[in-house]
Amino acid sequence: MLQHNSLLTSPIGPQLARMAGPMALGIVAIQAFNLVDIFFIGLLGTDALAAISFTFPVTFVVISLAMGLGAGLSACLGQALGAGNRQEAAQFTSHSLLLALLLVCLLAGLGAGTIDPLFRLLGATDALLVPIHDYMLIWYLTMPLLVLPMVGNAAIRATGDTRTPSLVMLVAGLVNGLLDPLLIFGIGPFPELGIRGAAIASASSWLMATIVGLWLLWRREQLLLWPWLRLDRVVPHWRQLLQVAIPASFTNLLNPLTTAVLMMILAGLGKEVVAAYGAASRIEALMLIAMMALSSVLAPFISQNTGAGLHERSRQALLLSMRFALGFQLLVFGLLWWLAPWLARQFTDSAEVSRHLTFYLRLVPLGYGLQGCFMLLASALNGLRVSSISLLFNAIRLFGLLLPLAWLGNRWHGEVGVFTGILVANMLAGIIAGGFAWRRFPWKINHPAN
Repeated sequence: MLQHNSLLTSPIGPQLARMAGPMALGIVAIQAFNLVDIFFIGLLGTDALAAISFTFPVTFVVISLAMGLGAGLSACLGQALGAGNRQEAAQFTSHSLLLALLLVCLLAGLGAGTIDPLFRLLGATDALLVPIHDYMLIWYLTMPLLVLPMVGNAAIRATGDTRTPSLVMLVAGLVNGLLDPLLIFGIGPFPELGIRGAAIASASSWLMATIVGLWLLWRREQLLLWPWLRLDRVVPHWRQLLQVAIPASFTNLLNPLTTAVLMMILAGLGKEVVAAYGAASRIEALMLIAMMALSSVLAPFISQNTGAGLHERSRQALLLSMRFALGFQLLVFGLLWWLAPWLARQFTDSAEVSRHLTFYLRLVPLGYGLQGCFMLLASALNGLRVSSISLLFNAIRLFGLLLPLAWLGNRWHGEVGVFTGILVANMLAGIIAGGFAWRRFPWKINHPAN
């Protein structure tokens, strides 16, 4: 039976670095996974690309649910492991995966039966409904193969092992990239399935990730029990999981909702500004990979140390991570300032779009360090199992700061004002996060690991 007590004893900085490195690789693999799908589907033509674009809001809701369940499992499991209660950890993991399976099967059945009316409501034409139906029917039916490895990998990360889940994600991405052209275009002995081939390729890679993830949880980590059910513990465990998972899922949904409203503001400034912001968002996702990786590993680190009663170690981990965020992202800002004109030329031939994009890349990244501090606090609060506080902070940042300041900036000075509003909002949110971390972390609510 493996014991991952390095999270409780190793020097904080090196331990977080060892965990964050593989996690960054896994995040890159996920982004590459999505880009490969878009690339090959785009080769089928405009209708196929438009059809897959219509599916993004629906698929993101399911992914947000899976991420929320993963956050809940990681936090609760980490505290149980930190307290040394391995049997409780195994029961919690087993019951959580059962709940994830039940929820996703319910959603899959509901989704498969409402494809046409749902996507008509989203604005899809009758012509696009055919490829959408072809893709989404397979996607819904194989959805458990997507959610189970996402939740299972969160459990493995909660033990302190980020390398194995990242390797699984990387291999899954390679399997998808290999099968996509074979099944979409019918290369060699494979049938030509078009957009359905993309869905089957994704499902095949998910199947591989599911088998490997469950095997690791069962054989190596010994965190899956058979039979799964202990009727006296199922409902309490589900309640604990959902107390973290529901707010975490809503937090994940806030960002695309905010982006949609922000795009409405930018749309009034012309398609060139919208195009510049779209390109900037893609670059931004790459520039914040280190923060996403560090925030992902901070939650299990804090949950285990909190479970072991090492509250000062949890606090020091958060403050050290925030100091790293400020320094590292300042270097990123300097690099982007220098590279901004060249990067803009890679994304567009339009001089006006290039001008807007260059301005964004020389302004908004100044706040990436403080934005990273905010991301780290949100993850740390999830690790303490107070994701409702994290949801509140995110709502304040997005709806209390970012959108109002972007709207005021638009009234004041068009796109310059909007981009300045985004910068100011991120900086204010980061300052609030830093102050909270210094004065109030760990949050006064402490949950027992049992």
